[in-house]
Amino acid sequence: MITSIASAILYVSDQGSALHFYRDILGFDVVLDADMGEDSRWLEVKPPGAQTSIVLGSAEAFGKQPGEGAFLTFAADDVAATVEELRARGATTSEVSREPWGTYATVDAPDGHKLQFNERPQN
Repeated sequence: MITSIASAILYVSDQGSALHFYRDILGFDVVLDADMGEDSRWLEVKPPGAQTSIVLGSAEAFGKQPGEGAFLTFAADDVAATVEELRARGATTSEVSREPWGTYATVDAPDGHKLQFNERPQN
């Protein structure tokens, strides 16, 4: 039986640059970094304590284009504080937006990916 989402795949042009962004800017943990042979590498990261991970797949190795893949939305405890923290680490983010369904912002990731993070309204 399926119990959870294991991972999402993002196709990137440079796995080293992507690793730097997700590990050093966003603060993600490296789950697995392994040689797959034939100049291919399995590179998997996730937010600390998260169950679901992101595979940073080489677009070239998988016959894809950089930026092709999933649109990801992450949960955040405090979007405004997260924006400040990410900007301090050198990331480019949107301004914080507040909607009836919650508060959100985006961060620019390598290869044109835009990652959204949001917090649900307090009940």
